[in-house]
Amino acid sequence: MIGRFRCLVLDCPDAHELADFYRQLVGGEVEGPDPRWAVGDGSVVLRGETGPVLAFQSVADHRPPVWGAPEQQFLLDVLVDDLSAAHEAVLALGAVPLDGGGGDPARRVYADPAGHPFRLVRP
Repeated sequence: MIGRFRCLVLDCPDAHELADFYRQLVGGEVEGPDPRWAVGDGSVVLRGETGPVLAFQSVADHRPPVWGAPEQQFLLDVLVDDLSAAHEAVLALGAVPLDGGGGDPARRVYADPAGHPFRLVRP
């Protein structure tokens, strides 16, 4: 092992807005900048009860990833019990559907308000 996972940092136009989106999606508490990985005042951290720490940093020239493009960088998986209810809830938060799950009834892919892809997955 070379190192230990600390957090996942997402660039976005508005760190507070995106952190609140994920807080509503997966729970947890949004905190101010963490000096271990903050990049100025435009950074916040979402700490949940489980899972990785998500950090968000505001970037003026943020360009969202393009779903399905060869340079696709990552995909966040979010486990849900009721895919239909979760689908309606994330749409209400501002998520945009990207893929109906590729024919798999247990998963659907969306873009968060900053364009990052995430996938709702049933157990």
